[in-house]
Amino acid sequence: MSANVLVAEDDPKQAELLRRYLEHEGHRVSVVHDGRAALDEIRHCPPDLLVLDVMMPRVDGLDVCRILRRDSEVPVLMVTARGAEDDLLLGLDLGADDYLTKPYSPRELAARVRTLLRRTRSVAARPVATALRVGDLLLDPVRHEVTVAGAPVSCTPGEFALLSAFTAEPGRVFSRDQLLRRLHGLDSYITARTVDVHVMNLRRKIEANPRRPERLLTVYGIGYKLADG
Repeated sequence: MSANVLVAEDDPKQAELLRRYLEHEGHRVSVVHDGRAALDEIRHCPPDLLVLDVMMPRVDGLDVCRILRRDSEVPVLMVTARGAEDDLLLGLDLGADDYLTKPYSPRELAARVRTLLRRTRSVAARPVATALRVGDLLLDPVRHEVTVAGAPVSCTPGEFALLSAFTAEPGRVFSRDQLLRRLHGLDSYITARTVDVHVMNLRRKIEANPRRPERLLTVYGIGYKLADG
């Protein structure tokens, strides 16, 4: 599964290690060492996936993710030395699709890259001829578009994957483990809190009042469901 991967990492030795490992996996790899350079590279030559370090000069990884998500859906694997759960979840809240905490093995990072690429490409290649509609929410798997009452909604790949599952079976209750498999497959190491963050972000985008959701509902003790009407 060859892809164009951009690595944004300010540590030259770590960046070179990642470049060699990902190239060994068959990917074409570009490396930048600060956040501004990452944004410039993405604008001029959009990658298939971004490996993004949080602690970088000029523009840090969190700001890169925030700026990027204004007009791009490129998958983002965030890498951070911060161990606090709130910091990790903030990256997901800003639109990252997955994260790794340092220290990590290049083998684990390569596995995460494969999973994100597989998920993104499977959504793009899925042979669905018609859009999925639930009330005034419309999801088009072919065009990778979401609208609510005719207004476009920008979704990250992770958010789109979850919303695709919900709209395909409105009314069905999905457990967090089931939704994690939709997000990352069976080789994921991250926790079910990732699902909660994606659901929270989706509610901000598709609910009139995210604090009192009427579409994407919590089923306490089980998981989530999309109201079917």
